[in-house]
Amino acid sequence: MRLEPTRIAGVALIALEPVRDERGFFARAFCRDELAAQGIAFDASQINLSRNEAAGTLRGMHWQDAPFSEAKIVRVVRGAAFDVVADLRRDSPTFMQWQAFELDAVSGSALYVPEGCAHGFLTHLPETDVLYLMGRAHVPGRARGFRYDDPAFGIAWPAEPRVVGAADLAWPRFRSGS
Repeated sequence: MRLEPTRIAGVALIALEPVRDERGFFARAFCRDELAAQGIAFDASQINLSRNEAAGTLRGMHWQDAPFSEAKIVRVVRGAAFDVVADLRRDSPTFMQWQAFELDAVSGSALYVPEGCAHGFLTHLPETDVLYLMGRAHVPGRARGFRYDDPAFGIAWPAEPRVVGAADLAWPRFRSGS
């Protein structure tokens, strides 16, 4: 696996380095020691799977505040998605900036999202599955979010979402001063 830095401080794209033969390929998808050698301390304590039946399904933008903050590694294992990270860390040089990534099952690339960043995605294909390796177990009642169309961020989604859950539609606008 190879880490590629991104425009958002601390966010990294994790690219597979497949070894190919007549059967297909084999690739390391996660290695705590390799991540640590490149400056990312991450231990998975929970693994989540998000099944998304329809193309145009939007989930996000989500995070948990300290002391329940969650770092995560996100990988599309079936289908394809437009994946977005927004930096909510007030002391970060990229505070209030967002960046999008195309994740799909064919490339196998994953995204490391550090604590203090919001995350969301819009599926490109029906039956898109997103696998999350979580650095901390989810704490019920501590989830936070802002609406995907919040003008404070101006995220340029590639299409209008067709399926958005009621909870995601109910998130307030982000308030950078609170």
